[in-house]
Amino acid sequence: MPIAVDIDVMLAKRKMSVGELADRVGITPANLAVLKNGRAKAVRFTTLAALCEVLECQPGDLLRWEPGGPGDRDGDGAAHESGASVPAGSPPR
Repeated sequence: MPIAVDIDVMLAKRKMSVGELADRVGITPANLAVLKNGRAKAVRFTTLAALCEVLECQPGDLLRWEPGGPGDRDGDGAAHESGASVPAGSPPR
């Protein structure tokens, strides 16, 4: 997936362990590890908000988009979803 998770970077900056973060956020260490290692398919906004609150950071400090990363379906960095497409430069409807 072209979304990279940088929780370990923030953990190092805050000098906090995975176990302590999991406790303070209210999720299991195993689920935090899945998210931290980039194996999660989704993250709830409530979980993301709790991570940001505990780590005193913004969502962009934890998540970033890597064009052409693993999971990119055609290798060109473009994410393709089903449904209507909007040509580049067109305003959203």
